[in-house]
Amino acid sequence: MTEQSFPAMSGSLVEPQPAVVAPKFWRRTAPMLTAAALVAGLFGGVTGAVIASPDSTPTTSSVSAQTIANTSTLDWSAVASDVLPSVVQVNVGNGLGSGVILSADGKILTNNHVVASSGGQITVKFNDGRELPATVVNTDPTSDLAVLQVSGASGLTPIKWANSGSVKVGDAVMAIGSPSGLQGTVTTGIVSALDRKVTVPGETRRASSVSYQAIQTDASINPGNSGGALVNAAGELIGINSAIYSPASSSGEAGSVGIGFAIPSNTAKQIVDRLS
Repeated sequence: MTEQSFPAMSGSLVEPQPAVVAPKFWRRTAPMLTAAALVAGLFGGVTGAVIASPDSTPTTSSVSAQTIANTSTLDWSAVASDVLPSVVQVNVGNGLGSGVILSADGKILTNNHVVASSGGQITVKFNDGRELPATVVNTDPTSDLAVLQVSGASGLTPIKWANSGSVKVGDAVMAIGSPSGLQGTVTTGIVSALDRKVTVPGETRRASSVSYQAIQTDASINPGNSGGALVNAAGELIGINSAIYSPASSSGEAGSVGIGFAIPSNTAKQIVDRLS
Protein backbone atom coordinates (compact mmCIF):
# COMPACT_ATOMS: atom_id res chain seq x y z
CA MET A 1 0.00 0.00 0.00
CA THR A 2 1.31 3.43 -0.91
CA GLU A 3 2.13 5.60 2.07
CA GLN A 4 0.24 8.87 2.31
CA SER A 5 2.79 11.44 3.45
CA PHE A 6 2.22 15.16 3.10
CA PRO A 7 4.19 18.28 4.00
CA ALA A 8 3.09 20.36 6.95
CA MET A 9 1.24 23.58 6.25
CA SER A 10 3.66 26.48 6.14
CA GLY A 11 2.22 29.16 3.88
CA SER A 12 5.40 29.13 1.77
CA LEU A 13 4.45 26.27 -0.49
CA VAL A 14 4.97 26.91 -4.18
CA GLU A 15 1.93 24.87 -5.18
CA PRO A 16 -1.29 24.17 -3.25
CA GLN A 17 -0.55 20.89 -1.53
CA PRO A 18 -2.50 18.89 1.03
CA ALA A 19 -1.23 18.17 4.50
CA VAL A 20 -1.89 15.55 7.09
CA VAL A 21 -1.77 17.38 10.37
CA ALA A 22 -2.58 16.76 14.00
CA PRO A 23 -4.39 20.02 14.73
CA LYS A 24 -6.82 18.79 17.29
CA PHE A 25 -4.72 20.24 20.06
CA TRP A 26 -6.43 23.61 20.28
CA ARG A 27 -4.27 26.52 21.40
CA ARG A 28 -6.20 29.19 23.27
CA THR A 29 -4.65 32.22 21.64
CA ALA A 30 -7.92 34.16 21.58
CA PRO A 31 -11.02 34.42 23.79
CA MET A 32 -13.38 31.45 23.64
CA LEU A 33 -15.64 31.57 20.61
CA THR A 34 -19.33 31.54 21.31
CA ALA A 35 -21.52 28.95 19.65
CA ALA A 36 -23.10 31.71 17.56
CA ALA A 37 -19.71 32.93 16.38
CA LEU A 38 -18.73 29.40 15.41
CA VAL A 39 -21.92 29.03 13.43
CA ALA A 40 -21.12 32.27 11.63
CA GLY A 41 -17.65 31.02 10.85
CA LEU A 42 -18.81 27.62 9.67
CA PHE A 43 -21.56 28.96 7.47
CA GLY A 44 -20.00 32.21 6.31
CA GLY A 45 -20.37 32.57 2.56
CA VAL A 46 -23.08 29.95 2.29
CA THR A 47 -26.14 31.37 0.57
CA GLY A 48 -29.25 31.34 2.70
CA ALA A 49 -27.51 30.53 5.98
CA VAL A 50 -29.47 31.61 9.03
CA ILE A 51 -27.75 32.65 12.26
CA ALA A 52 -30.02 33.06 15.25
CA SER A 53 -29.55 33.28 18.98
CA PRO A 54 -30.66 30.19 20.95
CA ASP A 55 -33.81 31.89 22.18
CA SER A 56 -34.94 33.38 18.88
CA THR A 57 -37.15 31.81 16.25
CA PRO A 58 -36.64 32.57 12.55
CA THR A 59 -39.81 33.72 10.82
CA THR A 60 -41.28 31.92 7.83
CA SER A 61 -40.64 35.03 5.74
CA SER A 62 -36.88 34.55 6.04
CA VAL A 63 -36.60 30.77 6.31
CA SER A 64 -38.26 28.16 4.17
CA ALA A 65 -39.75 25.31 6.19
CA GLN A 66 -38.14 21.97 5.49
CA THR A 67 -39.11 18.48 6.52
CA ILE A 68 -36.25 16.03 6.62
CA ALA A 69 -37.08 12.35 6.87
CA ASN A 70 -34.72 10.45 9.11
CA THR A 71 -34.45 7.02 7.62
CA SER A 72 -31.67 5.90 9.94
CA THR A 73 -32.48 3.22 12.47
CA LEU A 74 -29.54 4.28 14.66
CA ASP A 75 -30.35 6.05 17.92
CA TRP A 76 -27.36 8.39 18.04
CA SER A 77 -28.76 10.24 21.05
CA ALA A 78 -28.56 7.02 23.06
CA VAL A 79 -25.00 6.41 21.88
CA ALA A 80 -23.98 9.94 22.87
CA SER A 81 -25.63 9.62 26.28
CA ASP A 82 -23.78 6.36 26.90
CA VAL A 83 -20.32 7.52 25.75
CA LEU A 84 -20.12 11.17 26.84
CA PRO A 85 -19.34 10.33 30.51
CA SER A 86 -16.26 8.42 29.27
CA VAL A 87 -14.77 11.29 27.22
CA VAL A 88 -12.91 14.19 28.82
CA GLN A 89 -11.30 17.50 27.95
CA VAL A 90 -7.56 17.70 28.60
CA ASN A 91 -6.42 21.24 29.45
CA VAL A 92 -2.72 21.92 28.95
CA GLY A 93 -1.35 25.41 29.57
CA ASN A 94 -2.87 27.64 26.91
CA GLY A 95 -4.20 24.73 24.83
CA LEU A 96 -6.45 21.73 25.09
CA GLY A 97 -7.29 18.36 23.61
CA SER A 98 -9.53 15.43 24.46
CA GLY A 99 -9.16 12.03 26.09
CA VAL A 100 -10.98 8.85 27.05
CA ILE A 101 -11.33 7.30 30.50
CA LEU A 102 -9.51 4.01 30.97
CA SER A 103 -10.31 3.24 34.59
CA ALA A 104 -12.70 4.20 37.38
CA ASP A 105 -9.80 5.67 39.39
CA GLY A 106 -8.80 8.18 36.72
CA LYS A 107 -6.44 6.77 34.10
CA ILE A 108 -6.90 8.73 30.87
CA LEU A 109 -5.75 7.98 27.32
CA THR A 110 -4.94 10.91 25.02
CA ASN A 111 -2.52 11.85 22.24
CA ASN A 112 1.10 12.44 23.11
CA HIS A 113 1.11 15.66 21.09
CA VAL A 114 -1.60 17.04 23.40
CA VAL A 115 0.58 16.80 26.51
CA ALA A 116 4.08 16.99 25.01
CA SER A 117 4.50 20.67 25.81
CA SER A 118 2.41 20.77 28.99
CA GLY A 119 5.27 21.64 31.32
CA GLY A 120 3.52 19.48 33.91
CA GLN A 121 0.43 21.70 34.03
CA ILE A 122 -2.47 19.43 33.11
CA THR A 123 -6.08 19.34 34.25
CA VAL A 124 -8.86 17.04 33.10
CA LYS A 125 -12.42 18.28 32.82
CA PHE A 126 -15.16 15.68 32.99
CA ASN A 127 -18.53 15.65 31.30
CA ASP A 128 -20.24 16.51 34.60
CA GLY A 129 -18.21 19.73 34.90
CA ARG A 130 -15.64 18.59 37.46
CA GLU A 131 -12.04 19.57 36.76
CA LEU A 132 -9.12 17.82 38.48
CA PRO A 133 -5.32 17.96 38.16
CA ALA A 134 -3.55 15.17 36.28
CA THR A 135 -0.02 13.94 35.71
CA VAL A 136 1.58 12.02 32.86
CA VAL A 137 2.02 8.33 33.66
CA ASN A 138 3.84 7.44 30.46
CA THR A 139 4.04 8.41 26.80
CA ASP A 140 4.85 6.75 23.50
CA PRO A 141 5.79 9.47 21.00
CA THR A 142 6.18 6.94 18.18
CA SER A 143 2.49 6.05 18.37
CA ASP A 144 1.38 9.54 19.50
CA LEU A 145 -0.32 8.16 22.62
CA ALA A 146 -0.04 9.05 26.31
CA VAL A 147 -1.60 7.85 29.56
CA LEU A 148 -2.49 10.31 32.33
CA GLN A 149 -3.52 9.84 35.95
CA VAL A 150 -6.11 12.16 37.46
CA SER A 151 -5.65 13.00 41.14
CA GLY A 152 -8.54 12.29 43.49
CA ALA A 153 -10.76 10.62 40.89
CA SER A 154 -13.10 7.72 41.64
CA GLY A 155 -16.25 6.15 40.29
CA LEU A 156 -15.55 7.17 36.70
CA THR A 157 -17.03 5.41 33.67
CA PRO A 158 -14.34 3.71 31.55
CA ILE A 159 -14.74 3.67 27.79
CA LYS A 160 -15.96 0.41 26.25
CA TRP A 161 -13.48 -1.10 23.80
CA ALA A 162 -14.30 -2.66 20.44
CA ASN A 163 -12.21 -4.90 18.21
CA SER A 164 -11.06 -2.51 15.49
CA GLY A 165 -10.19 -5.52 13.38
CA SER A 166 -13.90 -6.09 12.82
CA VAL A 167 -14.55 -2.55 11.54
CA LYS A 168 -15.71 -2.34 7.92
CA VAL A 169 -15.70 0.45 5.37
CA GLY A 170 -19.10 2.12 5.50
CA ASP A 171 -19.71 1.42 9.20
CA ALA A 172 -21.47 4.24 11.05
CA VAL A 173 -19.30 6.08 13.60
CA MET A 174 -19.44 8.97 16.06
CA ALA A 175 -16.55 11.26 17.03
CA ILE A 176 -16.63 12.82 20.52
CA GLY A 177 -14.36 15.50 21.92
CA SER A 178 -13.79 19.22 22.53
CA PRO A 179 -13.31 20.96 19.16
CA SER A 180 -12.26 24.58 19.80
CA GLY A 181 -12.99 24.00 23.49
CA LEU A 182 -16.65 23.08 22.96
CA GLN A 183 -16.65 20.11 25.31
CA GLY A 184 -19.00 17.21 24.67
CA THR A 185 -19.37 17.83 20.95
CA VAL A 186 -20.47 14.81 18.92
CA THR A 187 -20.35 14.36 15.15
CA THR A 188 -21.35 11.37 13.06
CA GLY A 189 -20.21 9.84 9.80
CA ILE A 190 -18.91 6.60 8.38
CA VAL A 191 -15.66 4.71 8.10
CA SER A 192 -14.24 5.97 4.82
CA ALA A 193 -11.22 3.68 4.58
CA LEU A 194 -9.16 1.23 6.61
CA ASP A 195 -5.41 0.69 7.07
CA ARG A 196 -4.67 4.13 5.68
CA LYS A 197 -0.93 4.67 6.12
CA VAL A 198 -0.52 8.27 7.23
CA THR A 199 2.54 10.20 8.29
CA VAL A 200 2.14 13.31 10.43
CA PRO A 201 5.21 15.56 10.12
CA GLY A 202 7.12 16.72 13.17
CA GLU A 203 6.11 20.11 14.55
CA THR A 204 6.12 22.15 17.77
CA ARG A 205 4.71 19.42 20.03
CA ARG A 206 6.23 16.52 18.09
CA ALA A 207 10.00 16.25 17.68
CA SER A 208 9.75 13.79 14.79
CA SER A 209 7.13 12.49 12.39
CA VAL A 210 4.62 9.85 13.44
CA SER A 211 3.31 7.11 11.14
CA TYR A 212 0.51 4.62 11.69
CA GLN A 213 -2.17 2.59 9.92
CA ALA A 214 -5.30 4.65 10.51
CA ILE A 215 -9.05 4.39 10.34
CA GLN A 216 -10.22 7.13 7.98
CA THR A 217 -13.58 8.79 8.70
CA ASP A 218 -15.70 11.61 7.34
CA ALA A 219 -17.07 12.46 10.81
CA SER A 220 -16.15 16.09 11.46
CA ILE A 221 -12.93 16.38 13.50
CA ASN A 222 -11.41 19.77 14.35
CA PRO A 223 -8.83 21.44 16.63
CA GLY A 224 -9.51 20.20 20.17
CA ASN A 225 -10.61 16.68 19.14
CA SER A 226 -7.11 15.19 19.55
CA GLY A 227 -7.19 12.17 21.85
CA GLY A 228 -10.97 11.92 21.76
CA ALA A 229 -13.11 8.91 20.91
CA LEU A 230 -14.23 7.45 17.62
CA VAL A 231 -16.95 4.95 18.51
CA ASN A 232 -19.17 2.54 16.62
CA ALA A 233 -22.98 2.45 16.67
CA ALA A 234 -22.83 0.40 19.88
CA GLY A 235 -20.88 3.16 21.66
CA GLU A 236 -17.64 1.15 21.71
CA LEU A 237 -14.21 2.66 21.06
CA ILE A 238 -12.82 1.81 17.64
CA GLY A 239 -10.19 4.56 17.46
CA ILE A 240 -8.48 7.60 18.99
CA ASN A 241 -8.93 10.69 16.83
CA SER A 242 -5.45 11.96 16.01
CA ALA A 243 -5.06 13.75 12.69
CA ILE A 244 -6.91 15.29 9.77
CA TYR A 245 -6.23 16.07 6.14
CA SER A 246 -6.42 19.78 5.46
CA PRO A 247 -5.54 21.81 2.36
CA ALA A 248 -2.47 24.00 2.69
CA SER A 249 -3.20 27.36 4.25
CA SER A 250 -1.14 30.53 4.46
CA SER A 251 -2.59 31.13 7.92
CA GLY A 252 -1.55 27.71 9.19
CA GLU A 253 -5.08 27.04 10.41
CA ALA A 254 -6.65 23.62 9.86
CA GLY A 255 -10.26 22.49 9.93
CA SER A 256 -12.39 19.57 8.91
CA VAL A 257 -12.85 18.79 5.25
CA GLY A 258 -14.31 15.38 5.96
CA ILE A 259 -11.04 13.44 6.01
CA GLY A 260 -10.01 12.47 9.53
CA PHE A 261 -7.76 9.74 10.89
CA ALA A 262 -7.94 7.71 14.09
CA ILE A 263 -5.47 5.31 15.70
CA PRO A 264 -7.28 1.92 15.74
CA SER A 265 -8.42 0.69 19.15
CA ASN A 266 -6.47 -2.57 18.85
CA THR A 267 -3.26 -0.59 18.34
CA ALA A 268 -4.14 1.79 21.16
CA LYS A 269 -4.96 -1.09 23.54
CA GLN A 270 -1.55 -2.67 22.97
CA ILE A 271 0.17 0.65 23.71
CA VAL A 272 -2.00 1.29 26.79
CA ASP A 273 -1.15 -2.11 28.25
CA ARG A 274 2.52 -1.25 27.89
CA LEU A 275 2.28 2.33 29.20
CA SER A 276 -0.01 1.75 32.20
